[in-house]
Amino acid sequence: MGAFFEPLSNLKQLRITTHGPEETQALGRRLGEVMGGGELVLMSGDLGAGKTCMTQGIAWGLGVNEHARSPTFVLVSEYEGRHTLFHADLYRVDDPLEAEDLGLDETYGNGGVCVVEWAEKADSIFPEDHLRVNFTVTGPDERIVELRAGGDKHEALLGKLREDVGHACPQGTEA
Repeated sequence: MGAFFEPLSNLKQLRITTHGPEETQALGRRLGEVMGGGELVLMSGDLGAGKTCMTQGIAWGLGVNEHARSPTFVLVSEYEGRHTLFHADLYRVDDPLEAEDLGLDETYGNGGVCVVEWAEKADSIFPEDHLRVNFTVTGPDERIVELRAGGDKHEALLGKLREDVGHACPQGTEA
């Protein structure tokens, strides 16, 4: 992976710069590979920032053989892999109560992995134990992906990802 890896001083955070959709997918794949089930990933960023690309990678890392697509009109898509992936898109949700009615808490609560795009539209319904992923567009193909862990489960997940990505892209280098 040619991404630039920058560990932040706080062990609950990780910042990675990706250069194109393939690198964003590769980062997602690595994240999916270290997931053990029961994770909640909350994604934020502008349209076209890379949320769905990363979700596709997470799906592949979980062993899903399909191509995950943005579920904007159905709100939640389900994919079978090593752990079931529930992919939610809250873009068209206007009220957190609408998102709460989707029953997302049952998805990760039962050992599935839940990825939520546009999570900021319903932040109040999600538990503190989650992985927040924020995408910032810095160029036509360049994205800064900031990952922040809340809670023990997701701190451990971020630690596994940091170790994995750190081996592939040592600090201060571009592979």
